[in-house]
Amino acid sequence: MGKQMRPTTKDLALEAGVSLATVDRVLNGRSGVRKDTVDRVNQAIEKLSFSRNIVAANLARGRFYRFLFLLPVSGDQFLAELVARIDEARPAFAADMTRIEVMPIPDGDPHSIAALLGTLDAEGAEGVDGVAIMAPETPQVRDAKTRLSERGIHTVNFISGQTNGNQTGFVGIDNRAAGATAGRLMGRFSHRAGSVLVVSETMQARDSLERRLGFDTAINADYPYLTVLPSLETHGDPERTERILRRSFASHPDITGIYILGSEARLPLEMVTGTAGGLNPIIIAHERTPYNEAALLSGRIDALITQDTGHLVRSAIRVLRARVDGREILASQERIRIEIVMKDNL
Repeated sequence: MGKQMRPTTKDLALEAGVSLATVDRVLNGRSGVRKDTVDRVNQAIEKLSFSRNIVAANLARGRFYRFLFLLPVSGDQFLAELVARIDEARPAFAADMTRIEVMPIPDGDPHSIAALLGTLDAEGAEGVDGVAIMAPETPQVRDAKTRLSERGIHTVNFISGQTNGNQTGFVGIDNRAAGATAGRLMGRFSHRAGSVLVVSETMQARDSLERRLGFDTAINADYPYLTVLPSLETHGDPERTERILRRSFASHPDITGIYILGSEARLPLEMVTGTAGGLNPIIIAHERTPYNEAALLSGRIDALITQDTGHLVRSAIRVLRARVDGREILASQERIRIEIVMKDNL
């Protein structure tokens, strides 16, 4: 039996009784086509089970995708790991005519971030098709992302940001579940009643808020002998970090555990070494970095809650491609798993 050929745009034009140029305008969502003509083309698409070959169409037009990863201008080893995975992904996605770039964004200044987003444009040779943005969820940034969408630029929140509603999409782990996992481990590991110190770089970050909520839920439900203290914000400042940790240990000599919410654990861990005295608290942190791995092997960290940075990067690119092409996103492929890493399975 002969192999059935997939329908082409010529077949669509013949079935709908229109020109190839009209079919092209309908497929690309361009204006200037009457509604009844659009309806005829769509009916032909359904009747012939037409599936557009996006790659071939882009090759024919010489079209490239341009995606930006907007990452904090300052960061530590976790940020370096993300950049390395982006560099790793570039050659693979270049074959699909996709250009991937990293653009730094200012830390802690939502107005400056919003202003930078306002400079991006979808038109021209250097037009941007989509951005993956790692920034605290603020009204200014949220509104700027809405305006990006109005200008035809697709966005996804990357690692940090709003997870519900899916107006802009989200690529990352379920941070509330990650925090609850950390709370479960803290409760299981703790052998005595006491206080738990929670340290974050900033509680403006949506991921830190969600993790704290999940952590509290798990501890309050099943480990009433543990008291979770108010979150401490370091703002990435070594002097501030040492000062607030020293005061906390002086005020709470019963500290039995420390939960580090953010992705950069190096600074608070270094300060804990000099301020904890002989308390030897259980320490749970997030993300695999060279420092965290060394701390895990030496016993300074008891467990890490991690997410695959390579999967994060590839998922963000695939989600943006699907949104630009108007295709369905394969949710199961883009679900980022929560992983528990300990000394034994590092």
